[in-house]
Amino acid sequence: MIWSLIVGAIIGAIAGAITNRGESMGWISNIIAGLIGSAIGQALLGQWGPSLAGMAIIPSIIGAVILVLAVSMVLGMRAKR
Repeated sequence: MIWSLIVGAIIGAIAGAITNRGESMGWISNIIAGLIGSAIGQALLGQWGPSLAGMAIIPSIIGAVILVLAVSMVLGMRAKR
């Protein structure tokens, strides 16, 4: 369980760095983005490539990037109202 949280945090941090949204995300947000992004990425792309804590790393990062971009767009639209 703790290993999954650590890997989720790393995946979320990588996704935040790729999207340049990592500064605004805290460590809890990184964990949530990593875990949910992992589920999204593996559902869309399957489990291929290296795996840690039951998460395929490359699909997980892609899923987390998709999630961070989608959440950023929704929150950005709310801020403009």
